[in-house]
Amino acid sequence: MHEYGVSRETESPLDRPSGMSVGGLHAGERDVPQPRPGGYGPQAQYGGHGNPPQQAADDFRGPGQPHRPGAPLSVPGASGPISAAPSSVAPTSGVPVQPGEHVSRETPGGDEDDPPLAMEALRAVQILNPSGEIIMPRPDHPRVICVANQKGGVGKTTTTVNLAVALALHGNRVLVVDLDPQGNASTGLNVPHHAGVPDVYDCLIDNVPLAEVAQPVEGIPNLYCVPATIDLAGAEIELVSVVARESRLQRAIAGHPEKFDYVFIDCPPSLGLLTVNALCAAQEVLIPIQCEYYALEGLNQLINNINLVRQHLNPTLDVSTILLTMYDRRTRLADAVEQDVRNHFGTKVLNAVIPRNVRVSEAPSYGQSVMTYDPGSRGATSYFEAALEIAVRGVNTGGTA
Repeated sequence: MHEYGVSRETESPLDRPSGMSVGGLHAGERDVPQPRPGGYGPQAQYGGHGNPPQQAADDFRGPGQPHRPGAPLSVPGASGPISAAPSSVAPTSGVPVQPGEHVSRETPGGDEDDPPLAMEALRAVQILNPSGEIIMPRPDHPRVICVANQKGGVGKTTTTVNLAVALALHGNRVLVVDLDPQGNASTGLNVPHHAGVPDVYDCLIDNVPLAEVAQPVEGIPNLYCVPATIDLAGAEIELVSVVARESRLQRAIAGHPEKFDYVFIDCPPSLGLLTVNALCAAQEVLIPIQCEYYALEGLNQLINNINLVRQHLNPTLDVSTILLTMYDRRTRLADAVEQDVRNHFGTKVLNAVIPRNVRVSEAPSYGQSVMTYDPGSRGATSYFEAALEIAVRGVNTGGTA
């Protein structure tokens, strides 16, 4: 087996200001546990069929805490254990699935058409929160959260969409502002964002009220999205000569007549004027960090920019949440990056970690989040835990996770 990774003599980018290091890392793979006898996969607890044996190793529920099938999940600060799914188990083969039984999409399904999105949302709640005992508490004031990282491909849009859907499905009023010209958050929420659709560009450049641009998300109650079209690509240049260009988005959100519990701003992978607008409009910053070495390299620059915005434009801005994404527990490198991030940021790092999961990548092609596309998948349950942790932390700390 080849070994990749970082030499023991190599410093982590985070080591320069803070003494963090990634030392002695070799991305050798760990031993993968064998599947349980009888052909059950890690998703059998959700009423679905087994997964291939190589997926059995990725049933991750927290740092160093592999989730045992059938065991309750727990989040620090929550009132009790979380039942992530029904306890019924369906064999891999030989036993037909009973009518009404929830089956994970990770199981090769039949030829039935998918139900409407509203039914998918109901199914998601029934699988993720079958007893109905888990309540994601609503904050006492609106929380405006900017999801930012200038490195692309770390999970900003995926995190924005899935956290927003998870919170909306559990009683919170949520607004998603797509500030990326690629419009991927709009795609993930199945909101039209072709040329000619009123979008966030009109709010930033032409002062169109945000309420006239926000669209309700089909099938998800209490969830709205401000889409982004290709017009937004020119906003960086057009904002240069605009008065108070850094606070255009802040004024648009403040002028919305309805009050939301959460406003998520999905930023582009850059540190330009669009991201600065998001940082000025937000109270909190959520930074998704891919569990790879390159993801750490640009983190110092992002933190420095956030500090500049705090000093000169938005003194209330705070890096409140760090979320580790694309975690592959089979590699030592992922563990080492996780430990470096936790040592550096401490309690700001969520206990929930998002594993690599193909269902998370498949969901946008159906115009859905993974929460409704496959609520029994590892990706959905991990984002559910992250959303619950953000909600609980926010209430316990007066609105800041």
